[in-house]
Amino acid sequence: MAATPGATGVPDGGTAAPGGTFSSVFVTIRSIQAHVSAIADDTSSGWQELAPQLVSAPVQVDLLHLPAKGQCLLEQLGSTSLPAGDYQQIRLILLANAAPSGPAPSTDSNACFKPLGGDVFNCVVDSSGTHMLDLSSQANTGLKIPPGQIMGGPIHVAAGQSVDLNIDFNTCASLIREGNGDFRLKPALTAGVVSQNKTGISGQMVDSVTSQPIAGAIVTLQFADKSGVDRVAMQQQTDSTGHFSFCPLAVGAVFDVVSDALTPSGTAYNVTVVPNVVGGTNLGAVPLVAETPATAGASTGPGTIQGTITAINGTAGATIDADVSALQTVTVSSTSLTFTVPLFPKSNAADVTVTSSTSCPTGAPKGAFCGSYTLVVPASNPIVGTFAAGKTTITSPATGDVLYTVEADATNPASDATMCSPSSQTTSKDATAMPLKVTAGATTTAAELDFTGCS
Repeated sequence: MAATPGATGVPDGGTAAPGGTFSSVFVTIRSIQAHVSAIADDTSSGWQELAPQLVSAPVQVDLLHLPAKGQCLLEQLGSTSLPAGDYQQIRLILLANAAPSGPAPSTDSNACFKPLGGDVFNCVVDSSGTHMLDLSSQANTGLKIPPGQIMGGPIHVAAGQSVDLNIDFNTCASLIREGNGDFRLKPALTAGVVSQNKTGISGQMVDSVTSQPIAGAIVTLQFADKSGVDRVAMQQQTDSTGHFSFCPLAVGAVFDVVSDALTPSGTAYNVTVVPNVVGGTNLGAVPLVAETPATAGASTGPGTIQGTITAINGTAGATIDADVSALQTVTVSSTSLTFTVPLFPKSNAADVTVTSSTSCPTGAPKGAFCGSYTLVVPASNPIVGTFAAGKTTITSPATGDVLYTVEADATNPASDATMCSPSSQTTSKDATAMPLKVTAGATTTAAELDFTGCS
């Protein structure tokens, strides 16, 4: 037997709500489980309970409530002993928004109860009030953290060893507003073994010319997936003084810090990529470069990419969701690095709904269902930063056209399972088959992304 996480917890992996519109996101956790098999599914035996305390007393957590100053963890969720092994998957099971069949928080400790009434245990709060957070099937199957989202590889628990495990909600990427106005949880989670000193990555985003702090800059920690493309593991916005802090982080994990910004006055900043940053690093002041007008009086704002996604199964249209990303590439030590661009507000990229109710453009496959997306992005080439001797320095951005690649991943609206073959599509072309070039203050239409074989 081996002792496992005394510090299983949820840290502040998202210090501001998406678009600044949410003040609280309440979820009620009733179970955390782990499995040694990377291919175990919802019905497989062998899932081990990591926090049995939750089974008898579910805990409601506000994902946007910041920990006390000097602390990393938002909530300590429990501990237990379990068989030694390499645990490949983790899942969180939330309490459903229904009459509970077992233990549940009291009405006094359930922040969703008074404003919504009834048996609601998961909700979001914005300027218009409190709204139920739809879990779809996830209340039964759990919120999955598959092998690729466990930082540093499988959770290794040796006999007699104590392991601290951290679970991080990327709150900014986990909330979807449906077309009918309802809110749905589509969780973006990571996990990993953390050290007791809970080291993180921190710094301050500043203007490269004035050195003034940039509030509301978008900062992400990214790591390469199996295809070699950097994906967002954690995301937050800088505070009023331009500071950010990701804490705790998995032991031995190395991230690329990718950031950009859009000021309230409409000035966009280039993406800055600081590669290979290890936990425990304070990057200090990270300079961001403001958009330079192409000509006198030209826009210094972002550019916009718009496009259409279609889905078909044989000759019949198919209803899918699609998550859309904007990608750029930089050269780091003579090697190309493709990363995910943090999107600016007014983007419509998460869970783009492809249904029969959306009009299709001329030339779309006959019988296909359609959906449209909008990506608001920097209209400038990315910059590479280097951290050395306690200081972050940057290179000049490349000259020439600002080129993008758009990627869409198809999922099932009900379960978030993949459902098309292939399940991912990319394009680096615009609607005229020319390179996908973005210009400040202008809109570029991307080539259509057509999904086939959708069930």
